[in-house]
Amino acid sequence: MAEDEVHVEEGQVPVLKWDQGLFEQLVRGFQFSAEWDAWYPQQGQTVADAPLGYITLFADFFLEGNFRLPTTHFMATILHFYGFHISQMSPMGMVRVRHFEFLCRSHGLEPDLHKFRSMY
Repeated sequence: MAEDEVHVEEGQVPVLKWDQGLFEQLVRGFQFSAEWDAWYPQQGQTVADAPLGYITLFADFFLEGNFRLPTTHFMATILHFYGFHISQMSPMGMVRVRHFEFLCRSHGLEPDLHKFRSMY
């Protein structure tokens, strides 16, 4: 087994491969506002353990999906149309939406729901 692999018994939740320090780097690097009160989960918590009033966002949203806060109007439109909460988006879904938005903007087009639905 490689050094960075984590052995997980069937039925157990995989262990996070990052720590409080990496979380703090993410918060600083992406300039999270202090009023958002972002916090790192305690040992043994899962994404389902977010307290009332909090949501879970995956680091991959930011690192791989190029998601930023505050979000764009286009992203809010997509979430509203499909009836998703941001915490229900997968990192790959985030990549698809953000990629479409970047392509539109790079060609001088305003991304909108009609164009997005025509492509996807």
